[in-house]
Amino acid sequence: MRVALGSDHAGYDLKEKVKGFLNGMGIEVLDVGTLSTDSVDYPDFAQKVAVQVRDGKLDRGILTCGTGVGVCIAANKVRGIRAALASDPEIVRLSRQHNDANILCLAGRFTETAKAQELVKIWLDTEFEAGISAAWRRSKSWSGTATTPTRTKAKQNLTGTFYE
Repeated sequence: MRVALGSDHAGYDLKEKVKGFLNGMGIEVLDVGTLSTDSVDYPDFAQKVAVQVRDGKLDRGILTCGTGVGVCIAANKVRGIRAALASDPEIVRLSRQHNDANILCLAGRFTETAKAQELVKIWLDTEFEAGISAAWRRSKSWSGTATTPTRTKAKQNLTGTFYE
């Protein structure tokens, strides 16, 4: 498995701990940044991870920011991305099992290292129940119907930046 990692300054420390954990598991990691705790804009790193996953260059992605909310919103603006913000093991498991989440978002300011490792391990080990669950049937109704453009450059509109 190959995993893209990205964070803003508030998620940097947790991202580094997650990177070490993944490396220890023998998982190939691409760290798209940020590379310090200097202030940066989280959408830049969310887009980099999302595009890597969308284009199939990496299997999954993990994003961190202060709350996890910002990177989750930004990643979900890329068509084909199913980013899930989760802080509970059962929600993490269900994000994979029922929703085929391909990016996990974590709250850098609120997630302890041991908890992050537990969540990441569950998320990596859980398979999507394609064709099995009612959730799979429901997901077919929204998969491929995103209204966000899919080209790789950013475009500004009245409601924010969409990644095309």
